[in-house]
Amino acid sequence: MAANPITKNGLFVHHNTTAPEHPSLMSMFSLKGKTAIVTGAGAGIGLAVAQGLAEAGANVAMWYNSNTKCIERAAEIAEQYGVQTKAYQVQVTDAKAVEKAVNDVVNEFNGRLDVFIANAGVPWTKGPMVDGPLDHYRDVVAIDLDGTFYCAKAAAEHWRRQKEEGTDANGNKLTNFTYGSFVATASMSGHIVNFPQMQAAYNAAKIAVIHLCKSLSVEWVRYARANTVSPGYIATEISNFVPEDTKNIWRDKIPMGREGQAHELKGAYLYLASDASTYTTGADLIVDGGYCAP
Repeated sequence: MAANPITKNGLFVHHNTTAPEHPSLMSMFSLKGKTAIVTGAGAGIGLAVAQGLAEAGANVAMWYNSNTKCIERAAEIAEQYGVQTKAYQVQVTDAKAVEKAVNDVVNEFNGRLDVFIANAGVPWTKGPMVDGPLDHYRDVVAIDLDGTFYCAKAAAEHWRRQKEEGTDANGNKLTNFTYGSFVATASMSGHIVNFPQMQAAYNAAKIAVIHLCKSLSVEWVRYARANTVSPGYIATEISNFVPEDTKNIWRDKIPMGREGQAHELKGAYLYLASDASTYTTGADLIVDGGYCAP
């Protein structure tokens, strides 16, 4: 099933995939009984997405690096939505740690993986790159791009096996697995150059994440989908370091005139995570209040 989807003549194999059947529109959005991993889930976009997936019925593993409040947030989500949750402290820049954590989640969450939301990221905060320290550049690229790659690799190994064998890690038949869904948090900064703040490294990392997922959508086409969400300016802790005068310049450039709220991204991630998007792969969904439109 997961053999090369391209023929020796360089053409795609016909019927590489099969459209799943669904009894209703709303059933397509259901994640009941499925397992999702969300990185950077302690606050902001990651926390909102974890809540949204849980509301749709998913059991959610919430990864964090230093924000130990994630442990409490996971318990609250479990109680509110009646799903299985657990917080894991994982350094996404460590490929071995990522692989181990993915395997641990699969073993502890019913032997399966359905959705991976690669959301962990950090901003560039050092102004023009010519004056910025190289250590900061390495941190931004390592977390925002390398970490996404490591997460994708570890998740894909499970999705390929699940599709080929049709079973979970315990050998039980998977009755509601269609394809794995990998959704990475990119940014509108992968489409435009932000102003007035200078952040070349961040912009470059985010366009790389978009193109990485487009490339993976072809490599994985028989067993998993890969897409990105590109948020615009969202009112979260990640932008607390930005002066209010700068934020007002942002608002001048946004047709909606405001920053988005993290909960306004839930629908975009749920669409790409669920079977509502089984014919959507290699896509980037911009959610920016219209910033990129003019």
